[in-house]
Amino acid sequence: MGARFPSLVRGGIAGDGARLETLLARILLAGMIFFGGTLVAAAHASLLRAVPAEGTVVQLLPPQATLTFSEPVTALVIELLRPDGSSARLVGNVSGASLTVALPANDAVNGTYLLSWRVVSDDGHPVGGFSRFSVGSPSATPPQPPELNDPTLRAALWAAKFTLYLGLFLGAGGAFALAWLAPGNRHGMVAVTAFTALGLVAAPISFGLQGLDALGAPLGLFGQPVTWQAAAATSYAYTAAVAFMALAFALLALASEGALARGLALAALAGTGAALAASGHASAAAPQWLTRPMVFIHGAGIAFWAGALVPLCLASRRHAPEAGAALGRFSTAIPYVVAALIAAGVVLAVVQVEDVRALWQTAYGRLLLVKLALVVPLLLLAAANRWKLTKPSMTGQPQAQRLMSRNIIVETLIMAAILAVVAGFRFTPPPRVLAIEAAEPATFHVHTPEAMADFSLTPGRAGVVSASMVIMTGDFGPLDARSVTLRMDHAEAAAPISAGAYKPGDGTWRVDGLEVPVAGTWTASIDVEISETQRVTLTSEITIRP
Repeated sequence: MGARFPSLVRGGIAGDGARLETLLARILLAGMIFFGGTLVAAAHASLLRAVPAEGTVVQLLPPQATLTFSEPVTALVIELLRPDGSSARLVGNVSGASLTVALPANDAVNGTYLLSWRVVSDDGHPVGGFSRFSVGSPSATPPQPPELNDPTLRAALWAAKFTLYLGLFLGAGGAFALAWLAPGNRHGMVAVTAFTALGLVAAPISFGLQGLDALGAPLGLFGQPVTWQAAAATSYAYTAAVAFMALAFALLALASEGALARGLALAALAGTGAALAASGHASAAAPQWLTRPMVFIHGAGIAFWAGALVPLCLASRRHAPEAGAALGRFSTAIPYVVAALIAAGVVLAVVQVEDVRALWQTAYGRLLLVKLALVVPLLLLAAANRWKLTKPSMTGQPQAQRLMSRNIIVETLIMAAILAVVAGFRFTPPPRVLAIEAAEPATFHVHTPEAMADFSLTPGRAGVVSASMVIMTGDFGPLDARSVTLRMDHAEAAAPISAGAYKPGDGTWRVDGLEVPVAGTWTASIDVEISETQRVTLTSEITIRP
């Protein structure tokens, strides 16, 4: 990036453009150096398998349960719900991606147990779930799993994240624009200060809500110390802290002048990129030497672009003398900023999505398509401003200035809509993580007095799969069946699936090359012919992933 920017203006403004180029290059380089050495990790943990497996019936309560996740985790809350309705808070021992939980066998009773857990992964997002198994025989009324997704808390998390984005991009980014693009311009100062203050309030609120989400606790516990301690155990603590510092620097920059204001504003812009790179799906994805710098570039670039919109709009509407110079500096730099944004966005999308079909087959992909649908008109509007209205606006043509200010207002609204969509990524695991889950088997255990079966479908996703069945008597004894037939049915499938199983000699019954056309909850039935006069059907539901 040693070459000078081609300029649309001459003299002093062109020189400012070259200095601005050098400044942006240094910001991006510093971010890449800072984040480039981070260790590799996956993103957004998901449970791959549990021992005892979901639905398993055992004779005695095992001494421990093991949960294996798609990436290393930190245990937050682990609870065992007993068949009699009582519960016990347990402590887990984490080793990499494996969580081992000692079970209290001294007060075990027969019936169905439910192991409820909440963990946090490297991306800072808490993940909750449960695993159900039985001792002796299943309970007639098994314990009910806890509510994992509180809609009120989710709405509060989204609102806090969206507000924090407004503070970072329009507040910290606006402080940078006022200090570097339009020094001496006071137009937009009040709005930028308001956005910055809003972000300063949103940062600690989002941190506290993160603690509630980590614990699966209600909003009423927001002020409790345990909530804030739980939030501090997640990587989002770094994001909240760096974001708060960036916004504080921005507020100080707005109250300062000259070199001090520029230095503080520069720290605010770099802090915005650093805050976003400290946690989240994209920043925690492998390889981190690539993804974290890309998130930094993306965040700092958006702050540069979005932050300039309000000051430029108000200066243009009020025909401020310094509006032309500020617009010239912005128009000189923005093509290169947008190019960096697009490049970083493409890299992150490829890493997260992996397969183009995931764009319409997953919630994350569909949300990304909504974002892209907003980005396209934003780019077109920015291009029209850049190549059609900038020159006449800089020469003071009233009509061009009116159109420019109107277009910048629309740009700002579209940018805010994009930030609202991006805040929703917090609740959607990326397709690359879903692919790891889908490669794992889908299993169930079904138990009747006559017979029982451990069933496994590999991989546990729609497509061509293999089924494996271990058939035993109802009292866990060997069962030498004459034949086994697998039947599966789904409301959206064109026809039920039916296939005879064969016995390969390892004690299992198998069906290979089975075509499962759609994802969702299927009803699986295993018809076991025990003798010429005795047959039993074992039926259960099984979830097939996309």
